Amino acid sequence: MGRMSEELPAYAERVLEAAERIPPGRVMTYGDIAEWLGEGGPRQVGRVMALYGGAVPWWRVVRADGRPLPGSERRALENYRAEATPLRLTGDGEPRLDMRRARWDGYGGDTARDEGHM
Repeated sequence: MGRMSEELPAYAERVLEAAERIPPGRVMTYGDIAEWLGEGGPRQVGRVMALYGGAVPWWRVVRADGRPLPGSERRALENYRAEATPLRLTGDGEPRLDMRRARWDGYGGDTARDEGHM
């Protein structure tokens, strides 16, 4: 990640690299990224995304319930629709990610950059 500052914490850099690997139209939860990296947890990943995530496709790192990020729902939904990310409607008509179809495990052949585990 050549554009990252040298002061960026190593864990944050690993989280952001994982976020960049998620293919368009797919998502990973905060917990998925922590598990994939083998360190930290959902809260630590969420903190990294809150502090540094603006430089990566932040809308692809999501809550486990499939709800768009509070305060950024409109921008997230625009990105999901542009990338054809699977969505569903709740009983109240609110859009949610269809996690069964949109979730990426970090290992599939859905991206040309898939080089295995970091």
